[in-house]
Amino acid sequence: MREVLLSLLIAVVAYLLGCFSTGITISRAQGVDIRTKGSKNTGASNVLRVLGLKSGVFTFVGDVLKAVLACVIGTLLLPGATFGVNSWGMMLAGLFAILGHNWPVFYGFKGGKGVACSGAVVFLLSPLWGTIAIAICLVVIAVTRFISLGSMTLLFTYMVLMCAAHWGEWVVCLFTVVLFALCVWRHRTNIGRLISGTENKIGQRAK
Repeated sequence: MREVLLSLLIAVVAYLLGCFSTGITISRAQGVDIRTKGSKNTGASNVLRVLGLKSGVFTFVGDVLKAVLACVIGTLLLPGATFGVNSWGMMLAGLFAILGHNWPVFYGFKGGKGVACSGAVVFLLSPLWGTIAIAICLVVIAVTRFISLGSMTLLFTYMVLMCAAHWGEWVVCLFTVVLFALCVWRHRTNIGRLISGTENKIGQRAK
């Protein structure tokens, strides 16, 4: 019962942390509502295109930090094996921080796509596979200049690596599948634009 209650506490705290929108905060400081510009997404990619590199970087860092904080809290509250998984607290916190970022209760459930948060979570959960997945993501972005394609590649690569390394640990494998599924769902419009050849490349300013 104690572990169930702590899990619920972690989920609520992590979700609320995720709900803090770095993109909205930074854009409002510049007199802009990022939800009405570009893709109307509050994440770092849209902030980058609308407000420039500096604002995009600050948004990315802020989104990473809130996911890191959520994972630290989850690990501190549930440091040992819970439901058969040593990293349950971190995974639970990471997932709900991403959900909060994507669907923030304070902003009408309209948020970002969770890539920066997801990148932080996958690295903390497994620095080795996280680093490899992030490196491949950066290569894809550098070659294609499509942030969306690199983002989905990050979560797909991580899912494959983690499932191969932890086959039989079904909670871990399911966790990575869920992260990838969330990423694909949030990028469904980008997928359509990639297919049609109308997706914006990095460096293009949003209208």
